[in-house]
Amino acid sequence: MKLSVVDLSPVPRGGTATDAYANTVEAAQQAEQLGFERFWVAEHHGRADRLAGTTPEVLLGHLAAHTDTIRLGSGAVLLNHYSPFKVAEQFGAIDALAPGRVDIGLGRANGSPAADRALGTERHVENPDSDHREKIEAVLNHLYDDYPAGHAYADLQVPRSGARPPEPWVLGSSTASATIAGELGLPFCFASFIRPQWAPDALDAYRENFEPSSLAAGVDSPRSMVAVNAVAADTNEDAARLRAVSMAARKRLRRGDLTTTPTVPDAIDELGGLPDPTPETLPEGEWPRALAGTPDRLESVFSQLEERLGVEEIMIQHTVPDHETGMRSHELLADLL
Repeated sequence: MKLSVVDLSPVPRGGTATDAYANTVEAAQQAEQLGFERFWVAEHHGRADRLAGTTPEVLLGHLAAHTDTIRLGSGAVLLNHYSPFKVAEQFGAIDALAPGRVDIGLGRANGSPAADRALGTERHVENPDSDHREKIEAVLNHLYDDYPAGHAYADLQVPRSGARPPEPWVLGSSTASATIAGELGLPFCFASFIRPQWAPDALDAYRENFEPSSLAAGVDSPRSMVAVNAVAADTNEDAARLRAVSMAARKRLRRGDLTTTPTVPDAIDELGGLPDPTPETLPEGEWPRALAGTPDRLESVFSQLEERLGVEEIMIQHTVPDHETGMRSHELLADLL
């Protein structure tokens, strides 16, 4: 079973972005030591008092200096905000800092209207899917020097290590992004923690539309991953308590409350009681948003997800009350490796 980690750099209660980044470094080093496949960092805007992960290109350079072997990547660079050439330059530089172990995860998302205005983002693109596809192609053409002779950008170069170039991934939570990934012949990661019920259709669309291309060397057949919200605990009762935190945080988000992650007691109180842990066997057609259990239980659930969705890898995202709980969860999940 291949497991990976995506980290949002949450700001600890009473802490600062400095504390959040120190925790992310510690989590990356632990993931490397425990044998996780890759460690990605996310991009969010306008919520820096809660999530300090605003600039993966900066944080990845720092992580490159503090790790040795684990693959590092973006989960994701939100390409609708940026110039493809600048993104290619950034990831060429990161590749030069961590040769042969960089992933470039490309996605899209709008933040608040104010954040998008501050980023200079056009929110009303005439054909957003076509625009996203073109930007993905442009990033990779710049990154791999793949523009033909005579093209206006053919002579532009980006930094590189000389090792294997960054591995591209398309990240998304819709069938539209899945279709783009398939048509471009790129690996695809579905964000199940956003729209879990869409996972089967999206991954089917990815495989149905897959066509090998020069944009991803060596990717001759579909390669897919699913990102889930999951936390491991020593007992299923402890896991249920942690699942309450994720569920309550989701309720807060839906009503526009972007404050800190609730504590376990506050979460249970907001939910009106302790939720059940994730069942060992998922009912057919059920795609829970938050998974929690002992390592044995999560191994069973992950195996079911791999089989149902046809994915080769699972990426772990979690919503936990504190950094220590997250580190313990990763330690327990390493048993599955």
